[in-house]
Amino acid sequence: MANDRSTFIKIGDEEYELLLTTRATKEIAKRYGGLDKLGDKLLKNEDIETALVEVIWLITILANQPILIYNFKNKENQKELLTEEIVELFTTPNELAHFKEAITESLLKGTKRNVVSEENSKNVVGE
Repeated sequence: MANDRSTFIKIGDEEYELLLTTRATKEIAKRYGGLDKLGDKLLKNEDIETALVEVIWLITILANQPILIYNFKNKENQKELLTEEIVELFTTPNELAHFKEAITESLLKGTKRNVVSEENSKNVVGE
C-alpha cells in the first residue's frame, strides 16, 4: 500500500502506515463533524489528556486502514489490528506530538487532488 497516499510512523519496534480512506473519513466525520473541524479540535484542546486521547484515536484509525485492507485481501492470514491501548503503551507524549505531523501529512495526502491539464485545450489563449 506504500505510495503517495500514506505516511509512516514507528510505534515500539513496529512501523505503521497511516492512510486516509473513505472509511476513515466517515469515522472522523462522525467524531468531529468533518475533516475541516478536525484541525480545530486538535489545536484547541484545553487539557493534555483530551489532546492525547484525540491523537491516539486518530493514529489508531489511520494505522488500521492498511491492516483492514490487507485483511480484506488475505482472509486466511489476518493481521491483528492496532489498539489505542497498544499506542498508549508503546509511545511517549513526545512521540505523539511528532505523530501530529504524520497525521496531518496523511490527511493532506488522502485529500490531495491531482489536476491534469490537457495539452490541446480549447481554452488555451494565443493559438
